[in-house]
Amino acid sequence: MSNKNLSKKDKVGYWYFGGVASAMAAACTHPLDLLKVHLQTQQKKEFGMGGMFLKVVKNDGILALYNGLSASLLRQLTYSMTRFGIYETYKKKKGANLPFYEKAAVSMVAGFIGGIVGNPADMVNVRMQNDMKIAKELRRNYNNAFDGMFRVVKEEGVLVLFSGVSMTATRACFMTFGQLAFYDLFKQTLMQTGFFSDNILTHFTASTGAAGIATLMTQPFDVMKTRLMNAKPGAYSGLAACGADIMKTGPLGFFKGLVPAFIRLGPQTVLTFIFLEQLRMNLGYFPEQSR
Repeated sequence: MSNKNLSKKDKVGYWYFGGVASAMAAACTHPLDLLKVHLQTQQKKEFGMGGMFLKVVKNDGILALYNGLSASLLRQLTYSMTRFGIYETYKKKKGANLPFYEKAAVSMVAGFIGGIVGNPADMVNVRMQNDMKIAKELRRNYNNAFDGMFRVVKEEGVLVLFSGVSMTATRACFMTFGQLAFYDLFKQTLMQTGFFSDNILTHFTASTGAAGIATLMTQPFDVMKTRLMNAKPGAYSGLAACGADIMKTGPLGFFKGLVPAFIRLGPQTVLTFIFLEQLRMNLGYFPEQSR
């Protein structure tokens, strides 16, 4: 039996589909991610999202919106491939009808591990995106993600690749909970109403809801992670020092860039799950044939 003749329920995604889908989505939403990083690293609120967009384009050209794209793609092919792979593999092993609390637990573990695996690419990604904001003589000018990681190891030591890893892993833990577990919950709930079927409208609706949950849960971690990764060595003694610096502008400083974060994470999440579902439906395999 060919894949084309299989029903949707018979098709199962390969473990790496999540990483591939995330990388495809990142290629589409990278400019939004770059603007979010620029907004979060402002000490004072000088620009909104529109103003930051105009500033970047005016100073460095339209292609500057894609600074750090190679690192962003590498991040998804490490971080997201790990978390999706663990989560989907566990679901397949245990069966489709997992209770939500079990999905929540495994998604958080998967996210934590993925955050550690993806931290080097994530750190280089933040640096490459933020490079244009600093004086030209101080810019790092990494050629690509691999050049960035090589130079970090050579010039600063391998441990610097894991700057902010505790915050990255913690954020990834809640991000994966908000995205994967809640996507499954929203999708299942929608389909149980009888008004939705397993189609792109359901995928879009469920992923939008998951994006909203994930954004609210992770924004404080995201702000601190960005600060820690972009800081000069020794700028912060730890998480507490970073948090205290952010608090100078008040508690809302932890939610700086919330709207652009959702504007970026919303499309990223929606496109990831739409691409993922399409990969499953068109390139998935029949379990009995794979034995």
